[in-house]
Amino acid sequence: MNNSYYPNPMFPGSALQTPTPNQQMGPSIEQNITNLQGTEQSYIENILRLNKGKVAKFYMSYPDSVEWRDKIFTGVIEAAGRDHIIISDPNTGLWHLLLIIYLNYVDFEEPINYSPSFGQIR
Repeated sequence: MNNSYYPNPMFPGSALQTPTPNQQMGPSIEQNITNLQGTEQSYIENILRLNKGKVAKFYMSYPDSVEWRDKIFTGVIEAAGRDHIIISDPNTGLWHLLLIIYLNYVDFEEPINYSPSFGQIR
């Protein structure tokens, strides 16, 4: 074994490093969560949540599909998560679970709710 590469018995990055008493640490995860509580970030799902109950058109593209290359879904926004949107179509009674990965854009026929304070820490 050649000791010139790794003079320490541990490989770099394999041990947890603890700060010395004089070293300043950043905020803990709990402090970051506390700072972010009550604020939203400007992500699609958060904007859609602010507009729950409104009718919208969702323009989707499915690149691997021959039948559904591009499709438009119209419905009432019921819920939105990190990777999905749930809408209901009052005309047909159908509910759709749409994956955000296939979403191109959304059209609303009325003004949308949007908070200019998105992403700002209070």
